Amino acid sequence: MTDSPHASSPLLQARGLCFSRNDEPVFGPLDFTLGPGEALLVLGGNGAGKTTLLRVLAGLLPASGGEVELQGRPVDRDHLARGSAYLGHLPGHKADLGALENLAYSHALQGGDPGADLAAALAAVGLAGHEDSPARRLSAGQNKRLALARLRLQPAPLWLLDEPYANLDLDGIALVNRLIQQHLANGGAALLTTHGAYAAPPVPVRTLALGPARVPA
Repeated sequence: MTDSPHASSPLLQARGLCFSRNDEPVFGPLDFTLGPGEALLVLGGNGAGKTTLLRVLAGLLPASGGEVELQGRPVDRDHLARGSAYLGHLPGHKADLGALENLAYSHALQGGDPGADLAAALAAVGLAGHEDSPARRLSAGQNKRLALARLRLQPAPLWLLDEPYANLDLDGIALVNRLIQQHLANGGAALLTTHGAYAAPPVPVRTLALGPARVPA
């Protein structure tokens, strides 16, 4: 991987990071950095380990080897979870709670600003008028928008986005792009996977390829 403008002070740095399942390697060893204001796009075919890598970096799975530094300090799974915001394939909402109740619950759980205007956060992602709608009655795209509202409010410098464009229409795709641009402009960083025509956000992006044909970006 080529050096980045922030290589001297990376927000995230991985050395020899690897993961195995049932003694079979899934990815790694990997060495990469991600600096403030940067986006890193993880590439690879099905089964290459893209989602697994994000889950390891989110503290949801234990790495099989290697080490990770966050903001210059070695971290374990707990510290990775505190320093990152993870958007996965599943929205992670409570089906019977309304959109506003779900957002309030997750916001408090993540230690967000108690003065945040949660109704305005829902409106910002296109869910005005759905405050009381149970998550189970929302469409897949609306549930993704609710997850984006949660992401936007979470106080974490590192965003880990697994297929952030999935289930979204063109307006939703534009919303994701705006959120990533704002996060990077504020000194955050994003590591993401994507498929389809919308392969990357409209920001400077470096790549990390997984799989047998892995090459430096």
